[in-house]
Amino acid sequence: MSRVMGCWLGKAIGGTLGQSFEGMDGPLDATFYDPVPLGMVPNDDLDLQVVWACMLDGMATPSVDRELLADAWLRHVRFPFNEYGVAKRNLREGLRPPESGAHDNWFTTGEGAAIRSELWACLAPGDPALAAAFAYEDACVDHAGEGIWAPQFLAAMQAAAFTCSDIDAALDAGLGVLPGSSDVRRVVEATRRWVKEGHPWDEVRDRIIVDFGAGDFTDVRMNTGFVVLGLLIGDGDFERSILVTNNCGKDTDSSTASVGATLGILWPERIPTRWRDPIGSDLILNDAIVDVAAPTSIEDFTDLVLRLRERLERQDPSADRVVRPASQTTGLVVSAAFFSLTDEHRNLDHWFLPPAGEGEPAWPVEPHQRRLSGTWVQMADHEFDDDLLMLAYPVWIEPESAGRVRIMVAADTPCRVWLDGEWLFGRDGGPMFPAPHMPRINTYADVDLSSGGHRLTVVVQRPGRSRSAEWIVAVADAQTHEWIPGVLRGGW
Repeated sequence: MSRVMGCWLGKAIGGTLGQSFEGMDGPLDATFYDPVPLGMVPNDDLDLQVVWACMLDGMATPSVDRELLADAWLRHVRFPFNEYGVAKRNLREGLRPPESGAHDNWFTTGEGAAIRSELWACLAPGDPALAAAFAYEDACVDHAGEGIWAPQFLAAMQAAAFTCSDIDAALDAGLGVLPGSSDVRRVVEATRRWVKEGHPWDEVRDRIIVDFGAGDFTDVRMNTGFVVLGLLIGDGDFERSILVTNNCGKDTDSSTASVGATLGILWPERIPTRWRDPIGSDLILNDAIVDVAAPTSIEDFTDLVLRLRERLERQDPSADRVVRPASQTTGLVVSAAFFSLTDEHRNLDHWFLPPAGEGEPAWPVEPHQRRLSGTWVQMADHEFDDDLLMLAYPVWIEPESAGRVRIMVAADTPCRVWLDGEWLFGRDGGPMFPAPHMPRINTYADVDLSSGGHRLTVVVQRPGRSRSAEWIVAVADAQTHEWIPGVLRGGW
């Protein structure tokens, strides 16, 4: 019991420390909570695992199954964040896992499933392969590729931590479930090598960024490297470990919570009182978790997980799975036309930087129908027929979705956007973070839309030689920031 309790307590401590620094680049110099909490702080890192455990506990014969977990997302979780939002949109549009995680998802390598690894370790203690199999069923709902390998690695490592007392042995068990081609394997092995060579933690952190860094601060590759770095540099010292990982920056609440949970399993007695006391034992969930009769304390949640462990089917859930054929997704059909910056009356001064109140430019050439694979488009420079690509996205608003909506067009190349012929916004390229709940400046506008058909016109500029342009179009509820399903796929 003490190891499971230590897991959740360490998870809460690490997540609470990291929340104040989430998204910061680092390196940081935190030495304690900032601010010091007066109790547990709600965090999706733990919230979602509580939902999954309660859902499984309510089954007559609990079994870990991607379909059941997918349905739990839709019934109990209102988080709009990153891959969560995309996966829920995909599910509502008829895709099932693993397609729901892989299709049209810019955040496939996000931390959203890596932060849910501990439950599977607690339900398969001492069995890294089974914990990794459970983690796959969970992660494939909203991730693909490295976004699945990372939680499998963590679940296997944490499952091994129940029966070993050595960080290297736990890391070896985690690596045992990864293929040689995995970037997660590469960052784990590289981090271990750099630490063994005696490099200071901040230098190892910089090396991780150079070799595995990404524009998305939640990317699992660099953040898993920070988890391993904290575990190795801390060498069993709980405080030292969580501070090193937190001070690496990036997705600090996720990475630091993973370190705290792992050490809580290995050595629950080593969690310092000064870190434990501000947290308390009350289990506090976000308001976005709905219709779940959750335990009210960490102790009660620990008891629930231990009971569930005894009732759960302990077999690889994919062993007898019938693989369904891939769905025939329709993608998006848009009107499109390429044209030159030098076309008469179509230069940048005339409309690409339009004066206030100027409407959408006329189509410079006859548009044609173009099928896009989804809301996320990647197009190499040689795929552009000319300097500019003009696209008209049909937007269909059902009566129940009418009202205030958020239009997001995130692009890493210069783009301009009009809605129903009226200027909306424009941006001259730069880093992307295509999430409706926290879009970058000049990539979104909140507008009132009536039910029925609307036209979103987007012009993107061809990228430089040997580069690719990418952009993502989203229509979301302006209040909840949840993607509105089907709004870009239904046509007029």
